[in-house]
Amino acid sequence: MEMVNAIGRRKASVARVYLTKGDGQILINGKTIAAYFPQANIQSSITDPFKVVEIENIYNVKVNVRGGGFKGQAEAVRMAISRALVKLNEDFKKPLRDRKFLTRDARVVERKKYGKPKARKSFQFSKR
Repeated sequence: MEMVNAIGRRKASVARVYLTKGDGQILINGKTIAAYFPQANIQSSITDPFKVVEIENIYNVKVNVRGGGFKGQAEAVRMAISRALVKLNEDFKKPLRDRKFLTRDARVVERKKYGKPKARKSFQFSKR
């Protein structure tokens, strides 16, 4: 196995993940996972696919991610890692699918409409 790559998307974020054999190092845009995502809950959500299939610290992960905020980026990375693991071993598909790591969450921000201050909010209505 030389390298497996996959793409994950969430909101406006797109993550490209490259898996190689290694010692479990995760680099996101050239930084360590702790430097790029300082929140512990975000870090754990990114490493969840490895915990689900019980193969921690076997693969090095290199990630290029752009667009969106930190939450969307983290979920895009999680989806891309899950897809790459399924490419490695088809048996990983069922546990990852059960945790919804392979499902694209298509919810995006609704666009602002003209004549309104936000997407659905209206100005105060006065009858008289």
